[in-house]
Amino acid sequence: MASELPSRFLTPDDLVDMFDLPSVETVYQWRRKRTGPRGFRVGRHLRFDPEDVRAWVDSQLKGVAA
Repeated sequence: MASELPSRFLTPDDLVDMFDLPSVETVYQWRRKRTGPRGFRVGRHLRFDPEDVRAWVDSQLKGVAA
């Protein structure tokens, strides 16, 4: 993942590209299981705050041995 995230809210497709995920369904599974970055709805569209995505990545890295 690039160190500089976009200033706009991210879409599920953005997360697929950023993390090289197999499909957008992975993002929706994370949401159902509450294991991925925090997201929110704008109407029927799911969006992610780049700061929340960064915080989620940082929390995942804390669980990895150095």
